[in-house]
Amino acid sequence: MAPTDSTVGLAGRVGLPDPAASRAVLIGTAAYRHLPALPAVQANVTDLAAELCDATVWGLPREHCTVVADPQNATAMLDPVHRAGDQATDTLLVYYAGHGMRDSESADLYLALGGSRDNTGYTAVAYQHVRAALRSARARRKIVVLDCCFSGRAARTLSAGSDVLAAQAAVDGAFVLTASPRDRLALAPDGERHTAFTGEMLGVLRQGIEDGPELIDLDTLHRVLEERLRAKNRPLPQRSQENGVGRLPLARNRARAARRIPAGPVLATDVRAAMVASGLGLARMLRAAGRSRDALPVLRLALQERVPDGEGSLLAVQLELSEMLAETGQIREAIEVLEQAFQQVHKFYGPDALLVCRRLADLLQESGNHIQACEVLKHALELADTHGRRP
Repeated sequence: MAPTDSTVGLAGRVGLPDPAASRAVLIGTAAYRHLPALPAVQANVTDLAAELCDATVWGLPREHCTVVADPQNATAMLDPVHRAGDQATDTLLVYYAGHGMRDSESADLYLALGGSRDNTGYTAVAYQHVRAALRSARARRKIVVLDCCFSGRAARTLSAGSDVLAAQAAVDGAFVLTASPRDRLALAPDGERHTAFTGEMLGVLRQGIEDGPELIDLDTLHRVLEERLRAKNRPLPQRSQENGVGRLPLARNRARAARRIPAGPVLATDVRAAMVASGLGLARMLRAAGRSRDALPVLRLALQERVPDGEGSLLAVQLELSEMLAETGQIREAIEVLEQAFQQVHKFYGPDALLVCRRLADLLQESGNHIQACEVLKHALELADTHGRRP
């Protein structure tokens, strides 16, 4: 099989990681019972997920991006990492934002939970467990991003100018990027939506890098983050990498490719949805111009497009097609179209769903199928009752 962008070695890689074979787990702990709250963390994970799933940035399918908000125990934090590690074969990205902790008895790194207490490692999740999950993951490349805040002794320990945190967080074959903040105020500036580090990272993903490469690799991301945070006199990010993973592209550079049409599963879904909507619009224009027979093949083509989790959008197409078929005397086919739509109305309740029932009952009655017409109307009543409405 010929190599694709996702199978080319790093030395010759020109494309992004394969979204279909990659996973991301974004963990954020914003609310605490014994530590200062970090409200910006919630915005971090929400907005970062949106960017990673944007087809103009990476195009990761939404079902491949797991957001873990305010985990209360180790299971809630680690199980999604293990699941993603079992599923990803190309690239696995794990992000954590919240309080980073040091135990009073050791220099190990701990990731805080909602009930964690300062200097008490056993109330948090030891990073070594995250590292173990990453080591056992099937993905060929792993990316770890730690936006942790520290205070007191931990902050002083990490501000010595060395890559202490990045070295401790290292995972074989992985790229680890850490915020290494000195204290909570520097990490989450007052009045800003995001933490300092993640805010800059989102800026790179959203606006891109002027005069930068077409695809932003991890080394470039670290360099630009360091430049921008240094310019604002904020803590500088650290990195650790193995096997040249820093050359792995992570995002399209919007500064260069903002108007380009991206490729990927998200785009394919959008195209299919647009084809359905365009077909319906064109058919209605032809019908209004008295050209119903010309509109029929357009609607039949639109019905061939299957939009995942979007069959409700096809009900309008089926209604329009059934009306035109009835107008042209093709009653039997009109009933068949409505019967197909009828199988979906329980999933997509709304005005179109009730209209399908009414139209089908009318056609069945006109064709002499009175019992079936009554059954359809009975279902429509049950459907309306279930949703607190009557037709």
